[in-house]
Amino acid sequence: MSEFIKIYPENPNPKEIKRVVDVLRKGGLIIYPTDTVYGLGCDITNTKALEKIARIKGVKLAKANWSFICADLSNLSDYVRQIDTSTFKILKRALPGPYTFILPGNNNLPKEFKKKKTVGIRIPDNSIARTLVEALGNPIVSTSIRDEDELLEYTTDPELIYEKWKNLVDIVIDGGYGDNMASTVIDLSEDEPIVVREGKGSLDIF
Repeated sequence: MSEFIKIYPENPNPKEIKRVVDVLRKGGLIIYPTDTVYGLGCDITNTKALEKIARIKGVKLAKANWSFICADLSNLSDYVRQIDTSTFKILKRALPGPYTFILPGNNNLPKEFKKKKTVGIRIPDNSIARTLVEALGNPIVSTSIRDEDELLEYTTDPELIYEKWKNLVDIVIDGGYGDNMASTVIDLSEDEPIVVREGKGSLDIF
């Protein structure tokens, strides 16, 4: 049975953040708030945890298209090839915010993602998510808990999320009601930006 932990976004409690980070370091799975829908995440460096998420989502780990949740743009160089000035300017304008940017991956990607040419990077405008990543010291790999077809109340209400997920994850963070719109996905790995999915983030950043 998982834990249900209340964390306030205005001022995330360091003690509660540490509790969550300790679980992540041990290979635990968490459900946590972002600036869009709630996410299912784990430590990017823990293979067993990554495999657990792949099983839950019914996908092969090598083929999974998950986001890397970063604390700020300084994390980018860990996993992303050098980007040009115009790409950097777009990222700077849009982040933190409700966007996933697809960028060219570099040779430092964890072995599970080595075959991937690109990575999806997110820096949510949510202090709980960013504080967790900062305290952990590396990105969280994340996938949204929303259903592809329907956006139901149990994907936005933390108590209902807990009821549905308590036997699958180690911690569900109650960070208030989630949004029911996913992030806008923009591919910046080619010469011109390509909008892959229009979501919560406005396209006025271009």
